[in-house]
Amino acid sequence: MKILNRYFSRQLVAIFIMLLLVLTGLAWMMQIMSMMKFLLKYGVDLGSFLGLTALMIPFIASIIVPFVCFIAVIFVYNKMISDNEVTVMASSGLSPVQIAKPAIKLGLILTILNIILSAWIVPKTQARFYDMQWNLKYGMAHMKLQEGAFTEISNGLVVYVDKVSDHDLNQVMLSDMRKSNSTSTIFAETGKLVSTARGLSLMMSNGALQSSGNQNVTGTFDTFDMDLNIVEKNGSHSFRARRVSTGTLLRVAFDAETKKQQKMILSELSTRFLSPFMNLILAALCATILLRSSLLRRRTSFAPVVAVAAMAATMALYMSLSNMLGSMTDFVLLAGFLGLLFVGIMVVLTKK
Repeated sequence: MKILNRYFSRQLVAIFIMLLLVLTGLAWMMQIMSMMKFLLKYGVDLGSFLGLTALMIPFIASIIVPFVCFIAVIFVYNKMISDNEVTVMASSGLSPVQIAKPAIKLGLILTILNIILSAWIVPKTQARFYDMQWNLKYGMAHMKLQEGAFTEISNGLVVYVDKVSDHDLNQVMLSDMRKSNSTSTIFAETGKLVSTARGLSLMMSNGALQSSGNQNVTGTFDTFDMDLNIVEKNGSHSFRARRVSTGTLLRVAFDAETKKQQKMILSELSTRFLSPFMNLILAALCATILLRSSLLRRRTSFAPVVAVAAMAATMALYMSLSNMLGSMTDFVLLAGFLGLLFVGIMVVLTKK
């Protein structure tokens, strides 16, 4: 029995790893294509761009792992049934539970690993992703000024610099035409780029300002501080539950500012702690359908189709329920439902 378990476990693990690498790679390539604007619009170097997109890999993996687990189980067990290996094992006295043990064991291991990935690794990488994305769009990494050339920072905002030394600038000219009814032109002897919570700020010294609009303004200044971007890095509108640590998310779950935010938090908690159990449920569900169909001496050609349909229905039901969570009581009830669902699958598997 141990030899058979090791044999099928090796097949399951090999197929799982191969599928995980392929599907994660494809999803990563799609992510790269969707974020090409960072290369084209913001002038980000290739290394920073690939580093940014690579931070999405843990999140992608956490989403597709249950599906990859299901595909691995259906592939290996369907092959076993086609080769009559299941019939031979059943004839030798092995029960359906014993035959399904490698699949259930794989699902259990992946459930534990997926919880670790979703609850701790993904929030850290997502927080790093959003910080890096913001910096590439609005921070120091976004600013690449060339000496003796006009640089368009954003629509209607152009900067000319005679000399650049790190973040220190000499002989600066700035033209601000972002507002259609008001234009400003600023000249300064020196300037310095500073990163703030609102984005980039240009601090200029010893210069002159000309502004036209409702009122024409002309004057000189010793120092002048100008925001180059009006984008709050940590504003309330930028709240994303995905990048919040699990500890913080659990603390604020009871103190959410709005009902909508509470639903967002509960949905995220469901993704981190309940979605990983779909590895175990889908693996057991697939093994049960295939093995019961085979051992009952029915045609097995439709069993994989039935398994896929059952998987789709189960995932659709779970996703619908997780999106309807409105309180921690609902969260506990959903967890209880998943537990009962697994128990029901195991009852069907062990039924003689």
